[in-house]
Amino acid sequence: MSATDIDVVVIGGGVVGMALAAFLVEAGREVMLVDRGDGGGSTANAGSLHVQMQSRFMQLYPENVSGMERQLPLYPKATRFWQSLESRLGADFELKKNGGLMVAENREQLDFLHVKAERERRLGLSVDVLERDALERIAPYFGPAVIGAEICYDEGKLNPLKANAALRAHAIAEGVTMREGCAVTGLSREPDGYCVTLSDETTLRCATLALAAADGTEKLASMLGVNIPTRAEPLHMNITEAAAPMIGQLIQHADRMITLKQFSTGQIVIGGGWPADIDAARGFPTTRLDSMIANVTLASHIVPAVSPLRIIRTWAGVNTSVDGKGVLGPVPTHPGLYIAVPGDAGYTLGPLSARLVCDTILGRDPGEDLSDYSPMRFA
Repeated sequence: MSATDIDVVVIGGGVVGMALAAFLVEAGREVMLVDRGDGGGSTANAGSLHVQMQSRFMQLYPENVSGMERQLPLYPKATRFWQSLESRLGADFELKKNGGLMVAENREQLDFLHVKAERERRLGLSVDVLERDALERIAPYFGPAVIGAEICYDEGKLNPLKANAALRAHAIAEGVTMREGCAVTGLSREPDGYCVTLSDETTLRCATLALAAADGTEKLASMLGVNIPTRAEPLHMNITEAAAPMIGQLIQHADRMITLKQFSTGQIVIGGGWPADIDAARGFPTTRLDSMIANVTLASHIVPAVSPLRIIRTWAGVNTSVDGKGVLGPVPTHPGLYIAVPGDAGYTLGPLSARLVCDTILGRDPGEDLSDYSPMRFA
């Protein structure tokens, strides 16, 4: 069995792990990124930049709402961080921050949005609730079922294929060593760091270990006797053929599972939380026909102009949920061990979360109080 000594090992090659590895090598650290290569997390993301609280999460996990609210101020900062990252890399993520609309179909739903918006304003978000006449002026594409919407001005969208590719190219150019297609089969502590055993029977020894494997973080952390209770939520997504530009905002619903956004190519991504499955043998997310049918039917109900378009591709990704908040920072009982798991809507929070954890690894002030996100709250 061969062994390799390296300064930092980052486990997880999604947007968080890739960004974390890149930021660390920019600061002069020697970094190896390990990823099993399934692409079940952010490599399958639909590109939504969420800021306002998503009604779907509030309904599914009411016990997590207080945690969501405590983390809410990070979301507008996260969208601005995405913008600065795009600029700094000289890349084109197709990032548009035209606002997000959470629509209502009846007065009860609109009243819910008024209450939600007031709570969000107190937490620093820039939001308004629009009646149908005002909504019509900025989003004439909605069908008659929609009577109003909450608009969050900081929300937006990007093309995750372009963003992920640019971030990966940057990490490699900066000097991150990639070990892809290798699962982690063992983790153990050593007097001066950690030992990482891979499925190809190689061993890595490092002084610093960062777990950024989304829902897989729970299993990895348990190998070291650390409890990080992640929850995998596999989600189904669809994309249409190209259409003329019509949807300028990120669309959600106050009571039903739907998101829509249109890329610069004209293709419309339809998602919003319809369930996918997990292949038991591989642990890989797979699509569901019933989710596709229900998802696109609802999309056509909200935006009738979507109805004639053909679905050209479906795929599944994984949202990782914990307790409404991210798990970010060091594990004090395990010197040199760090956790980097964002909260719900983790793709939005991904690069900013990576920057915050990077700063703690480097001994810098992250500029945010991370005590609320400490891994030790599960000890």
